[in-house]
Amino acid sequence: MHIAGKTYGSAQIVLLTVFLTLSPFASNAQETIRIGGTGSALGAMKSIAKTFEKSNPSIKIIFMPSIGSSGAVRAVAKGSLDIGLMAKPLINDELTLGLVPIEYAKSPFVPVIHNKMHINNVTNRDVESIYKGTLKTWKNGERVRLVLRPAADADTGLIRKMTPEMNSLVDAALQREGMLLAKTDQDNLSIIEKTPGAFGFSTLTQIVTEKRKIRILSLNGVRPDLKTLASGSYPFSKTFSLITVKQPPRPVKIFCDFIRSGDGRTILVKTGNIPLLAEAAK
Repeated sequence: MHIAGKTYGSAQIVLLTVFLTLSPFASNAQETIRIGGTGSALGAMKSIAKTFEKSNPSIKIIFMPSIGSSGAVRAVAKGSLDIGLMAKPLINDELTLGLVPIEYAKSPFVPVIHNKMHINNVTNRDVESIYKGTLKTWKNGERVRLVLRPAADADTGLIRKMTPEMNSLVDAALQREGMLLAKTDQDNLSIIEKTPGAFGFSTLTQIVTEKRKIRILSLNGVRPDLKTLASGSYPFSKTFSLITVKQPPRPVKIFCDFIRSGDGRTILVKTGNIPLLAEAAK
């Protein structure tokens, strides 16, 4: 075979064929979008991606394991991810990276307990006592096992703001020995699922999409769901953002538009979220 005045043997022809097949310039190549970040947003985004790929077969979406909000920011800045999923605002040096965050949904941030516990409600005072360490057993005599998140985690930040006292109580709980500490959103629910008496916080969307066997509690007598969150009667939620470079590739733009579409918004609601982006123009 002769190409541009050069002669290629059979081995080189095979390599060239493979290159042309896999090359992003090949006409039938499948474009990819790499997504990762906060674990509590992954389930809903996977549901959206599944529907998206059916109508966009030339685009493949690849999900990375949970790496947290800060991990998502670093990965997008380095080019390791095309879309990051965040549950907190950009802070400090993150603001200088030239990335674009777009809030797209929020989900109720809910108190949860081991599934076999016959408890339906906790109050702000109960939560304070649990973090203070003075509420040591539940009404059935089961030991209270508080599941903490790392100090810099987005969930910890939300818990700190629940009452004026919670900020110092969270610090004190993080300093106590023998506490259960979950590093990721998935670890958090796994610990609560398998630990009798375990108590913590999560998001409705993660519980729904991962089909977790835990009990969601009312807080101060208000059941956390999309209706109570929308009405303001349930005040606690986690807000999710997409983060991309300023000029994202075409497939990323198409997928972000799909999230804003009627189909995308419907999936967000079904997976325990309130959409925040206006519906994309048709």
